[in-house]
Amino acid sequence: MSRSTGITTRGKLALRAAAAASWASQKAGRGKGSMIGGLIALKIDPSLMTQLGRDRRTVVVTGTNGKSTTTRMTAAALATLGDVATQADGANMDAGIVAALSSHIEAPVAALEVDELHVPHVSDAVNPEAIVLLNLTRDQLDRVGEINMIERKLRACVAAHPDAVIIANCDDVLVTSVAYDAKNVVWVAAGSGWVGDATSCPRTGEPIVWEGTHWRSTGSDFARPEPDWWLDDDNLYGPDGQVTPMSLALPGTANRGNAAQAVAAAVVMGARAEDAVAAASTVRDVAGRYSTVQVGPHSVHMLLAKNPAGWQEALSMIDPTVDGLVIAVNGQVPDGEDLSWLWDVRFEHFEGVKVIAAGERGTDLAVRLTYAGVDHTLERNPLRAIASCPPGRVEVLANYTAFRDLNTAIAKEAHNG
Repeated sequence: MSRSTGITTRGKLALRAAAAASWASQKAGRGKGSMIGGLIALKIDPSLMTQLGRDRRTVVVTGTNGKSTTTRMTAAALATLGDVATQADGANMDAGIVAALSSHIEAPVAALEVDELHVPHVSDAVNPEAIVLLNLTRDQLDRVGEINMIERKLRACVAAHPDAVIIANCDDVLVTSVAYDAKNVVWVAAGSGWVGDATSCPRTGEPIVWEGTHWRSTGSDFARPEPDWWLDDDNLYGPDGQVTPMSLALPGTANRGNAAQAVAAAVVMGARAEDAVAAASTVRDVAGRYSTVQVGPHSVHMLLAKNPAGWQEALSMIDPTVDGLVIAVNGQVPDGEDLSWLWDVRFEHFEGVKVIAAGERGTDLAVRLTYAGVDHTLERNPLRAIASCPPGRVEVLANYTAFRDLNTAIAKEAHNG
């Protein structure tokens, strides 16, 4: 039976209106139109997510960093089993989720990236078979709030869905707390490069003590669980002696951890580990992230970061031999309007690289770079900042709207020749 036959009359009207709005947005050159379509659909029928999500086998992916990448890898791994509904553009709130489900209405499996704040009600709507918990670190405080509040909300969500398999990063103290009491947990040692937000136990407030890779609370038996999956520089190791060579197209140790959790989720859903690793290894860029584009005489490598942990990881991927580095920062609502987090990021290790501060809040960034002792110039327009670099390879590291707007400007330049 077609899945669309289970949609109510009101739901079908909502889907038709969404399709018309998306078409109009595309014709007007305002983008793909998936977000406006999803927003209109939910205005007409607020229950549409539940209707679209029912009777699918769904994986929900969440965490502060790595959601889009892990979701893309999970979708690739699950595609070895059949058609998969997923977001292509990282739209991880209600409208984007509805757009993804409606555009793949007959797909029996879904891999959904979900904003941390939206996980509880999205999980209630789609009843996920698996929930992937990547990491929890400080994010945009003016939008998200304190990280311990997020941990408590996610812990309550896990308790409300006892049949879901939780794929949790046991190297992250807060994620471990979220999953610790769950009935079905698959622990993955996915790494934790940023531990500044987990100095105390989220359950007791007692200090967390690290002993190598192991951690424990000093005031209770809360401690790092033994992982079911773990990895090194060459292989992914799993249950029952599973050893799978893993070489990724994407850079960075964090992405190896993301891939490990994606594979673990796919295996829970019935995929073979070897097939899941091979599929995840084909992912080369995620909505423009990690891509390399030619801009005049410059080969530009694009990196996105949105919070201290993400910036620190992205900075570790910068090639110190490049001809220029453009760091672009905006302070719009999606970025978080409070940029005090810039002072949590270590910018001190750039020597011998031409660094340019850019973006709407380039002056704020320039002040931070000055205190970090980084020799730099200021050019608020990221495209002009790239043009000011010596010909050759340029790394661009930008936050959300700066990254989005620069991609749009580069595409417009290419279109205009």
